[in-house]
Amino acid sequence: MAAEGGGKEMNEIKSQFSTREGAYKLLTHSEYSRPNRVPFNSQGSNPVRVSFVNVNDQSGNGERICFNVGRELYFYIYKGVRKSVCVCVRASAADLSKPIDKRIYKGTQPTCHDFNHLTATAESVSLLVGFSAGQVQLIDPIKKETSKLFNEERLIDKSRVTCVKWVPGSESLFLVAHSSGSMYLYNVEHTCGTTVPHYQLLKQGENYSVHTCKSKSTRNPLLKWTVGEGALNEFSFSPDGKFLACVSQDGFLRVFNFDAVELHGTMKSYFGGLLCVCWSPDGKYIVAGGEDDLVTVWCFADCRVIARGHGHKSWVSVVAFDHYTTSVEESEPMEFSGSDEDFQDQIHFGRDRANSTQSRLSKRNSTDSRPVSVTYRFGSVGQDTQLCLWDLTEDILFPHLPLSRTRTHTNVMNASSSDGSSSLPAPLPRSNSLPHSAANSKSAASDNPIAAGVSKFATLSLHDRKERHPDKDHKRNHSMGHISSKSSDKLNLLTKTKTDPAKTLGTQLCPRMEDVPLLEPLICKKIAHERLTVLIFLEDCIVTACQEGFICTWARPGKVVRRQKNPVFSE
Repeated sequence: MAAEGGGKEMNEIKSQFSTREGAYKLLTHSEYSRPNRVPFNSQGSNPVRVSFVNVNDQSGNGERICFNVGRELYFYIYKGVRKSVCVCVRASAADLSKPIDKRIYKGTQPTCHDFNHLTATAESVSLLVGFSAGQVQLIDPIKKETSKLFNEERLIDKSRVTCVKWVPGSESLFLVAHSSGSMYLYNVEHTCGTTVPHYQLLKQGENYSVHTCKSKSTRNPLLKWTVGEGALNEFSFSPDGKFLACVSQDGFLRVFNFDAVELHGTMKSYFGGLLCVCWSPDGKYIVAGGEDDLVTVWCFADCRVIARGHGHKSWVSVVAFDHYTTSVEESEPMEFSGSDEDFQDQIHFGRDRANSTQSRLSKRNSTDSRPVSVTYRFGSVGQDTQLCLWDLTEDILFPHLPLSRTRTHTNVMNASSSDGSSSLPAPLPRSNSLPHSAANSKSAASDNPIAAGVSKFATLSLHDRKERHPDKDHKRNHSMGHISSKSSDKLNLLTKTKTDPAKTLGTQLCPRMEDVPLLEPLICKKIAHERLTVLIFLEDCIVTACQEGFICTWARPGKVVRRQKNPVFSE
């Protein structure tokens, strides 16, 4: 529940929590941290980030984990839930004294990182690492090699790297965001010039511009995006790789058609900057969080806010969808009783459901009279040290459906079985009165010069992206003192139309609180002593991390086997 007990209980660090599908339990012996566990100055350090990759090791233990703590970067074999249930406690505990690779940097700190899942093998992985001084490093922690360093002389951008990601479906293209408000597209096969790059305008719109690098030979960066005002805190690619969602310190979510470099839609936070963003598994919805302590759900097709969630008491640092619990039920509702394990089998948690969500939702149309039960599960963590889980149901998604009942309250989260027989709270305020936007999608080939300019680097198909959790989700910075309002190298030749934030409240960009449904969290638990900086949903567990540098694994219901003599977890 969102509010349980009070006083001492509210401040107690939780080691387990329960949802409609069962109990999630902390695996105390699957915790990762710095090997010596000596406290460090977390306040002066960049946020701890975690990245996963599966190297398809034939031994069955192919999961690898990378995380940064202060000036240090670690790469380990990840011993999660499956490893823990097969062996005794002492053997299953992570051996922190033996990382596969460890790096300590001087004069700069790692801020974010991302694996290339397409090229990963048991013998080699490509890991991009962004730094506080603006550089980006390409390393192979298995071979313990450093292959390339981009922006080495800081001629491209001198500000902190806030987010770095491989372009979906590409083995060589990657995108880098900086606190200057700029993003740069790189190709690992190209070098950076020895002089400050010169740019020519490719595309310009409201509060954004895109430039190509002007040079005789192809060099990095291939593109420069200037987006909004202040830091660009995070970006996230849509599941099909065609669209790019960006959140900035000016409080705006901007969604671009990546190939056509065109703006699809925007949204404004209730107040303050937006710090994090993620896509639903089917690409139909975007969730953003930030300094307004809210999670905001935005509909991609209608380009409008459809709900807000209030459960955090401070800034929201990470949002992420749970691909393995998101479900679509097209058949008639059915009653079900049995064990937690049977319940999981019945509603098919796992990759099959995550993969089928988009196709099953797309079958629904206005003439379909068959009931459709939809539940999107997403989570959020924040500086208040709390983990919140949220269920987004058809009541919010399809408010015009007849007989739609509110199932977004904390006490009645049963949208997967959806029998509607529980005692339900009064319906939440609807967003029906908000005007629906006209179709905002642009033609990707409407401008031949732009298409020609983009084609020189967009040579790879971004379709058929392999299913993986969007761990992009965890590239943001909470130390706002490091953010400059504008980079010294930002081009001043553009006259951009600026949106007055004070005039957006009450509009479709930023509806008032009473104009959209207000979600309550399914659970809201304090799980750390320091602010939380990581939330990743894996098939059999949830991974969280705090600024102290402790990475925790929470086993999903039915995924941990109790042992009388050697319990895998302690409560």
